[in-house]
Amino acid sequence: MAGKHLIVSGLVFKEGYTPSNEVIAFRENKTELAYYSRVTEVVIDNFSNPDKFESDYWVGLFGKHNRFDHSMLVGKRNKGVTMAVRLNTEASRENHHRIDHNYFGPRPMLGSNGGETLRIGTSHYSLSDSLTVVENNYFDRCDGEVEIISVKSGANKILNNTFFESRGTLTLRHGNGNLVEGNVFKGNGVDHTGGIRIINRDQIVKNNYLEGLTGYRFGSGFTVMNGVPNSTINRYHQVVNAKVENNTFINVEHIHLAAGSDAERTAVPKNSYFKNNLFYNENNKAPFSLFDDISGIAFAGNVSNLLKDNKIKSGISAQNFSLTKASNGLLYPNENSVNVGVSAKLKPTIKADTGPIWYAKKEPIVSFNSGKTIQVSAGENALFDAVEKASEGDVLVLTDGNYVENKIITLNKTLTIKAANAHKAKITFGRSTLFAIVDHGSLSLEGVVISGSESPDSTGNTLIRTAKWGMLVNYRFSMLNSIIEDLDINHSFHFFDSGSRAFADYISIKGNTFKNITGDLFRMDKEQDDLGIYNTEYLTVENNTFDSIGGAIVKLYRGGKDESTFGPHLSFVNNKVLNASKDKRNKTLASLYLHGAQVVSISGNEFNDSAPIVIEHTVGEPITVVKNNSLTKTSLPSVKELHAKGPHTAVLLNNKQY
Repeated sequence: MAGKHLIVSGLVFKEGYTPSNEVIAFRENKTELAYYSRVTEVVIDNFSNPDKFESDYWVGLFGKHNRFDHSMLVGKRNKGVTMAVRLNTEASRENHHRIDHNYFGPRPMLGSNGGETLRIGTSHYSLSDSLTVVENNYFDRCDGEVEIISVKSGANKILNNTFFESRGTLTLRHGNGNLVEGNVFKGNGVDHTGGIRIINRDQIVKNNYLEGLTGYRFGSGFTVMNGVPNSTINRYHQVVNAKVENNTFINVEHIHLAAGSDAERTAVPKNSYFKNNLFYNENNKAPFSLFDDISGIAFAGNVSNLLKDNKIKSGISAQNFSLTKASNGLLYPNENSVNVGVSAKLKPTIKADTGPIWYAKKEPIVSFNSGKTIQVSAGENALFDAVEKASEGDVLVLTDGNYVENKIITLNKTLTIKAANAHKAKITFGRSTLFAIVDHGSLSLEGVVISGSESPDSTGNTLIRTAKWGMLVNYRFSMLNSIIEDLDINHSFHFFDSGSRAFADYISIKGNTFKNITGDLFRMDKEQDDLGIYNTEYLTVENNTFDSIGGAIVKLYRGGKDESTFGPHLSFVNNKVLNASKDKRNKTLASLYLHGAQVVSISGNEFNDSAPIVIEHTVGEPITVVKNNSLTKTSLPSVKELHAKGPHTAVLLNNKQY
């Protein structure tokens, strides 16, 4: 659209994708822009390019004095900002746009940089003012990457928005003189939920409410960054004259000050202050972490409950008080003497007041066990036939007996397959793959026995795989109390193999037995182009037994130096590993090979006569803990820093070698 005083309303975009750079563009071309125009009550619903890493915007704002309001943007799955305010010509700067009362619905984890929900400007024009107002919007589980809103220009106002269980932060990445006021962040303890990150000059952050946030480092509940001296326009400018006042922080796990301090980022914050803020953590743990000199940040008039090991030694009065929920849904101190923090007049934006009232806000994924329960009798291709007939969320209950599957079972829906009696339903398969998970597919297995004894006598069979290349929709896989055996009819018979550009929200493997397998178990290593892309956010492997495994149990790879993602995460806990990963075809020479994993917990495991754990750190500040493992005829874990100087940062504790 280009011209003046135009109004577009009531359109729905779904079941397709834009062939250009935007779905909605406030311009016709580089010179013909929109002015004083409005897009209202428009829906863009899962309108994503099927090539996940083909980048586009859903809304591009150009020109001046335009409004985007009461609209709904939900389910962007491909790379690219959901909504971008562009300042790439003089005609689009100092634009006075208004973005209000929109529902920014769930945006799935991208597993890469490039998943912001809203960006205002770019680094090239970040010293220009945008004068954009973003107010009364609802950001619902916007999980694309570490930046939910990326402000890359000056003199913007971010007012009275609600961030609900969204992983990431409102980031003042570039530009000066922005105002962040009256926003509400509700994390509800969800992993990596964050608040506000400050960079640059003259930023004002006041009267914001932040509760239940677990994020840390660049995604913490509140972050004040270190800068780069004489920074180029695209790096980190020093924080100067930041004003942080009358904000409420309740059960915010991490407030990071002078964050990112390293050999490059040495310019500490200066001429800044925290004033009249309220800090309350019910676990009594102080949230503050100091990464450099913070003498340039003054603290005055702040109040906290009684916090342990508070590194801020003055300017925060520790008092004994409790909290009560007010009519606006926010928590306030019971004691009248504690009169800091957010105003009692703050009215949070609620979901119902955003987006078009005539378009339903549906849940983004189908839950396991949410459909019908269907009994399946043993027989040839009985499981294949049952899957074909099943609907989303159904539970297929296998009666006792043998299930002989001669067709690849393609999963394009969410299903649970469980044995009526644990280990009494046995599945064999005559193709190279039993299950192929494709777009919209997710699988949960429980109590089954799966054998490769009837599989083709060829190399490279795989019990479960995703589409071999290019999935758009994230999937989930879980397996509980099952037996996987005899994947050994030929070499390199794998259990689970991710394709390139496939991404799992989670893979959860608990209480299972794996035995007599010639290949790898979890091959999550297809993104070898080192662009910060990876194949699963969470891999949880707990309380399993692994016996006689030829290949690696886990191959988990995230290459590159990008800092805009949270994962991958690995939990490998309380497993028994016997005679594993010593086959000559296991090129990693490891039972667990982890390259670039960001959060790792390996504890309480028994390794016997197996290849070692090999960990390679690549970027950021990964959290790696390897402790309380028993290593019999198994080498000690190996940890390398591939880029950072100095000793590795992993915690290796009480790993006993026999």
